[in-house]
Parts: sequence; structure tokens; C-alpha cells
Amino acid sequence: LVTSTGFCRVHGAYAVRMAEWYFSREDIERDSPSRMRGLSQENEMKLRREGAKLVTDIGHTLQLSVETIATGVVLFHRFYMCSSFTDFKHHVVAAACLFLSGKIEETPKKCRDILRILHPLIPESDFVAGFGSDPKETLLVHERILLQTVKFDLQMAHPYSSLLKFAKALSGDRVKIQKLVQTAWTFVNDSLCTTLCLQWEPHLIAIAVLHVAARMHKFTLQM
Repeated sequence: LVTSTGFCRVHGAYAVRMAEWYFSREDIERDSPSRMRGLSQENEMKLRREGAKLVTDIGHTLQLSVETIATGVVLFHRFYMCSSFTDFKHHVVAAACLFLSGKIEETPKKCRDILRILHPLIPESDFVAGFGSDPKETLLVHERILLQTVKFDLQMAHPYSSLLKFAKALSGDRVKIQKLVQTAWTFVNDSLCTTLCLQWEPHLIAIAVLHVAARMHKFTLQM
């Protein structure tokens, strides 16, 4: 629920300013709007993963940048901290998020291209139920709802830039460091299907994935 004062009511006890997009694990797993509407935690996490995967799959097919895809996924996760999966179909919101992220990251794609790629990825009955007789108009309406829900707060960063910056500061065998970064980069991609972007700032996620990758490769991190 977005109020006229620019607050997003995550649960009845308190409100969080729209610009503050970091939540506790309890906020996400127990007190999200979907949980308040009776959706189980397991089903909410499943729908989050499905939505993030749709954004990613469509983005890859359209050859969009990792930043555009990540922005779309973050928008998706943020939207459902203010709205319930029981009120908005996740495949429609996913399409709207990628459509908007293309504009934010200056890599815009047309509605028809996003819809064309999305259509075969979901059951026909789901597509019709979500988009109705005028899919383009439905997508544009959901883009406006998305903008209002996130209160036009479109500034965001992703772990990728921090990961590259930290990697440049590392000392040691550059070939090993490159493999380390590739593994860490994959971890960042995988994290998009989780709610880490709602819990931790991008540079902290970058540090964490570098640490895990270093342990996997038995590489000692030295600046």
C-alpha cells in the first residue's frame, strides 16, 4: 500500500520510507504483503524466483546488459514488498519491470518485443488471464502502477561494479583472480533469484560473493 505521504506500508505496525529499500529477514519472510494476505512463505519465494527468472530469460533473449536485467529484478522484488502476489500476477509485473528497467538503464525495448518473448515462456491460459485482450495496454498500465508503487525511486546500484573494483585491487596471479571473479559474478547472477538485494547493500553482496568464491578456489584475498 502506497500512501499519499510517500510511505510504503510493509506491515501494519510501521511504515518504511520508499527510499529505504532494505528489510530484515523477518520483514520479508513473515510480514510481507503477500504473507499478510495468506500466501505461504514457500509460495512467495517460489513466485519471486519465477519472476526473477522471467526477467532474466527475457533480458538475455533481448541481449540486454546485466545492469538492465538486475535493475528489472530489483524492481520486481521491491514491488512485492509493497504489493501482494495475490493482487498482481507475477508474470505481468515481471514484464513491466523489464520494460521500465530498459528505460532506466537507457537500453529501451518495445512492449511488443518483451511480450513476444514472454508469451511462449508461460502457459497460454496464464498469458490471457494476466494480459487480457490488449496485452500492450496492460503492460503500460502495470508500468504506471510500478512507478507509483516504488514512488519513482529509480536510483539503484548493483554488486557488479563493486565486484570489478575490488578485483582490480587484489594482488596475486591474474589468471586465478580472473577465475575468482567469474565465479563471484555467477554468484551475483544467482543472487537475483533470492531476496539478498532487499537485505544487503550491493558492495556488501560483492564482498560476500568474493569471499565465497575465494574459499571455493582456495585463494587468499590480498589487497
